This record gives sequence, structure tokens and C-alpha cells, in this order.
Amino acid sequence: MAAPISVVKISGHYLDDAELLGRFARVVADRDERIVIVHGGGKEISRLQEKLHIEPRYVDGLRVTDAESLALVEMVLCGSVNKRVVRQLVQAGVDAQGLSGVDRGLVRARKLQHPDVDMCFTGAVESVRPEVLTAVLDLDITPVVAPVSLGRCSNFNLNADPVAGALATAIEADNVVFISNVAGVLVDDKPVELLTALDARHLIASGVIHGGMIPKVESALEVLLAGVPRVTITDLKGWASDGGTTFIH
Repeated sequence: MAAPISVVKISGHYLDDAELLGRFARVVADRDERIVIVHGGGKEISRLQEKLHIEPRYVDGLRVTDAESLALVEMVLCGSVNKRVVRQLVQAGVDAQGLSGVDRGLVRARKLQHPDVDMCFTGAVESVRPEVLTAVLDLDITPVVAPVSLGRCSNFNLNADPVAGALATAIEADNVVFISNVAGVLVDDKPVELLTALDARHLIASGVIHGGMIPKVESALEVLLAGVPRVTITDLKGWASDGGTTFIH
């Protein structure tokens, strides 16, 4: 029987810290499952934009990617960040391979529409070619995916959270794990182990889930809605011990 598949989205908190990224790689090496890793790299993109005197622009928390910024996004996400993650994984004994949504047409994208703003080359997932990932997983290789994806006339910059959800749905993954610097949904300073989607909505409405945790939970619920059976929000320590907050239907 094949090992279960997890799609793991790692936040910039780990990407910017070599020691934390090394710890993440060692946890991946110890996991008894097949893993697809998806990463962003927004902070690094913004730092490079500022150095080049390109002002970062955001709408509803999403980066507006003009043509000039797209070149930086491709360089950072597909280049420096992706290879940094792959390097740490290989050094930890993981047979890892870097990919982007462009490679072999893994993720096809369309322009993200906004009623008031031209989002330029910021995209949304249109389709996924699952056999690209399953073929790699069948070789016991861990794919590391940058969310730059293939459009009809250009590449697009996508948010890593929905890319992780779309990949998980397409390959029928057993769960998605969002790893950040937050241990989970906290009540009395302890992570709630299990929440249904309805429970989560009630906690948002009552203010228990608030601030920066709301978009994390919303991302988790969107993945559930797409058909993935389990979604977990946790930090690295929680993932290593199967902790954190898991959302189910």
C-alpha cells in the first residue's frame, strides 16, 4: 500500500532563516509519508523590489505583479528561494527536486480579476496536471514547487496557499499542512486539536479566531471545500509531533 501524501506549504518565516529551514528539512527526512512542498517568498521579493526602487503594491493582501516585478518574482521564487529549500532538503538526505508551476505545465493560470485594480501578472489557478507530481512521487522524489505558473501569453505569480490546495486536490492528497510560526488555533494558549469547518466559522464570528489567524483559517477552509479531507495549521514543532489544529468537514 502506498504511503499517504501530504502537501506542505512552508511560510516565509522559515525561508528567511537558514537554521529553521535546516530543521524543517530534517523533519521532512523523518516523515513516513510522501510529501509535496510548496513555498512562497514574498518578503524576499519585496526586499529586492525596494533595492531596485520598485514600490511593492498590494490589493486585499495580494501582490500586484506588473511586468517589471514578474521578472523579479521568477528570479526569487524559481531561483534563489527554490534552490535554497532544495539544497537544505538534499543535505538532510531527502531526494528533492525543484519545480515551478511552469515546468511541464504543472499549473496553468489565468489573470486574477479584481473589480477596481488591474492585477497585471498576478494569477489564479486554472488547472493542474497531476501526473507531473505523481510521476515524481512514484520515484520517491520530493517535489519543491514555486507558485509561478503558466499562462497563455505569459507566466503568472500566484499566491502559494491556493496553489497548495489545488495541487492537493488534483493528486488526491490525504492532507494539506500549512506550516508557519503559529502553533495552531489557540484557546487558553493551547492549540485546538480538531475543528470542523462549522466550528471554525463560529470561532471567527465570536472573535476567538482573530487578526492574522483569520486568513490562515480561511485558506484552510478553502482547501477543505476543494475536497481535501484534512487540513492542518501548525508550526514546525507541531508538525514533527503531529500536533497543531486540524480541520475536517
